[in-house]
Amino acid sequence: MTDANDYTPPKVWTWTKPCGGAFANINRPVAGPTHEKELPVGRHPLQLYSLATPNGVKVTILLEELLALGHAGAEYDAWPIRIAEGDQFGSGFVGVNPNSKIPALLDRSAPTPIRVFESGSILLYLAEKFGAFLPKDIAARTETLNWLFWQMGSAPYLGGGFGHFYAYAPTKIEYAIDRFAMEVKRQLDVLDRRLADSEYLAGEAYTIADIAVFPWYGGLVKGWTYGAAEFLSAAEYRHIHRWADLILERPAVKRGRMVNCTWGDPSQQLHERHNASDFDIRTQDKIARAPS
Repeated sequence: MTDANDYTPPKVWTWTKPCGGAFANINRPVAGPTHEKELPVGRHPLQLYSLATPNGVKVTILLEELLALGHAGAEYDAWPIRIAEGDQFGSGFVGVNPNSKIPALLDRSAPTPIRVFESGSILLYLAEKFGAFLPKDIAARTETLNWLFWQMGSAPYLGGGFGHFYAYAPTKIEYAIDRFAMEVKRQLDVLDRRLADSEYLAGEAYTIADIAVFPWYGGLVKGWTYGAAEFLSAAEYRHIHRWADLILERPAVKRGRMVNCTWGDPSQQLHERHNASDFDIRTQDKIARAPS
């Protein structure tokens, strides 16, 4: 270890200053709204308020997969919540998700709208609502939920742990990066061993377990999550790569990754999504901009 450690925690911690690093301007130790702002509402029963982070992409992928299966009731409006600007602390968003995290879904198909927050809860809600991507057989259903909840419990070590200290913290702390890198590599080994024996996480069928895990761990080995693929020697997890490539070939996955994306290649951004034709418009724009 090379880090000096001269910090002694106080007997009682108090928030006296921002902690620094990326997103420091939106971090605070209390909940609730910071300002009044109503959420927009489109014409579809399903209203999604999100951003194309790994957690947000889970939901848009599932919605696009449901539509690809012919579930017309899965049509949705997707509105961007710009977390760096604090949109998640608006009164309307807090009313849908008191935890002020994306994604949040409002299902207005019932007489009393149903709010659904936490990405795993949204995936489970939609899978049960439409009867898709969640096996009915008890053994296969349980295996799907095993991996869904594995992701919900494991990803904080990847995101709030490794991702924060490797990519976002104001100073590089050797102990923190080493500790969480070790844990993330252990998680990758768990997945790689499973996928050596199974086409998808829950078995032969593509399920909400794959949809939940793919944006985080597929993204990690492919290099778009924290840009840490080389650091973590991600190339060695060949079974995860095989699985991620299989998922990336799905048209609904390609569409879902675009929704509420506000960064990167402009041709892969669809800030708002209200109809399937929005993707066609994006494609036409891309063609129109191409050099002749």
